Amino acid sequence: MGIEYLQIMKSEMILTGIIFFLLFLKVWDGIKSNNSLLHITNVLLFLNVVAGLFFNTNGELFSGMFHTNNTLVLEKTILNVGTFLISMMAFDWLKDHKHLLEFYILLLCTLLGMDFMISSGNLLMFYLGLELSSIPLAALCNYDLHSIKSSESAVKMILSSAFASCILLFGISMLYGTTGTLNFVEMAPLLGHGNLQTLAFIFVFAGFAFKLSSVPFHLWTADVYEGAPVPVTAYLSVISKASIVFIFITALFQLFQNYGPMWYHMLYLSILLTITVGNLFAIRQDNIKRFLAFSSIAQVGYILLGISSGTIMGVSSALFFLMVYTFSNLGAFGVISLVAAKTGKDKISDFKGFYTHNKFASWVMAICLFSLAGIPPTAGFFAKMFLVTAGAAKGNYWLISIAVMNMVISLFYYLKVVKAIFIDENERPIEKLHGSLSLKIALTICIFGAITMGFASGLFEYINTITGK
Repeated sequence: MGIEYLQIMKSEMILTGIIFFLLFLKVWDGIKSNNSLLHITNVLLFLNVVAGLFFNTNGELFSGMFHTNNTLVLEKTILNVGTFLISMMAFDWLKDHKHLLEFYILLLCTLLGMDFMISSGNLLMFYLGLELSSIPLAALCNYDLHSIKSSESAVKMILSSAFASCILLFGISMLYGTTGTLNFVEMAPLLGHGNLQTLAFIFVFAGFAFKLSSVPFHLWTADVYEGAPVPVTAYLSVISKASIVFIFITALFQLFQNYGPMWYHMLYLSILLTITVGNLFAIRQDNIKRFLAFSSIAQVGYILLGISSGTIMGVSSALFFLMVYTFSNLGAFGVISLVAAKTGKDKISDFKGFYTHNKFASWVMAICLFSLAGIPPTAGFFAKMFLVTAGAAKGNYWLISIAVMNMVISLFYYLKVVKAIFIDENERPIEKLHGSLSLKIALTICIFGAITMGFASGLFEYINTITGK
């Protein structure tokens, strides 16, 4: 029984072990070199990724409060890979930081909370995982202690998270009051019978919309992204958002299945607003982090488009898109983190003439932006094609047409950055930047994923197979 427990909670047990090991290193204080600590942590995170690929067991614990299966293992693997890449990219920023171990302890606590949230089969477990993943993120946003913007980012993060959590808790309390249970399996058939339960569903949906930065619940996103350190912004944009999408899918398809027609219409309106507002505001940005913030808002709209189909194809396309999005978005953030760490610059106008002295980083940025825009033959093209195809299952071609037109609009602002890098002239372009080997490896992995995943047809078929079980 003990071995079975360890196998079912393998990811959580490994992360807990790494956290305690890092705490031991902090208390021991025997390793003074930040470089050595970074290498040790990156090796541990790589081993965590590898461990997620083997000896996985389906099952449940604690009377259904915690469960796992192949789909959930894949979701956790996506988060583990993204966290590992962010750690590799943060090398140049963290190597001179005096609070290095605290950064990783907070980061891995959020990842542990996300894993518990994804595997939750009970609203209490879900909420505990949500708070464990949210509270340390506010501290991470304030990790540049000398920056007023970083402190402002943390305040806005904690206030928005608290507000969203209150809305979720209010909805959860009404669900419990009307059903007498917090278990997903027991609650699902009891829903859909009364106005109070409908109101509860609306509150829960709104809470998720806050966490996803879905319009009109997106107003906190750009300010938090701009003020946070670049690696934390990357984590918010990719890892945090992906984890919420994963549990949102579980909530809609398992817990609120009786509200299918209702949540489709709510998603319909959210998709139109999120894609359009995200794209229009991205056009106006000069700060590169705010630019990617509104880009990520627009990308959420496309994810919701796939989910709105209510089909296995929609879930599979959303998971595949998030895999591609992880490599594409982190590749762009990797270049931004290098520039920010070496020069402190974070404006799109600062990238004019960037190709003159930084050819490899320029190509990484361009290919990742092409993938985010959905330009063939990058993986982003296939990912968005799957999402649009899944969304068309409902036969609402007005929605599909608007989504496709917004893809054309997005080309303008993505290519604006590429134009600044390769075409625009600058009397004093950014000099040659020498990034760490860790950063170069991470960027290579990202560019490889952003190009080749679209041609890995077996990968999408595997995802479609495990989500259908």
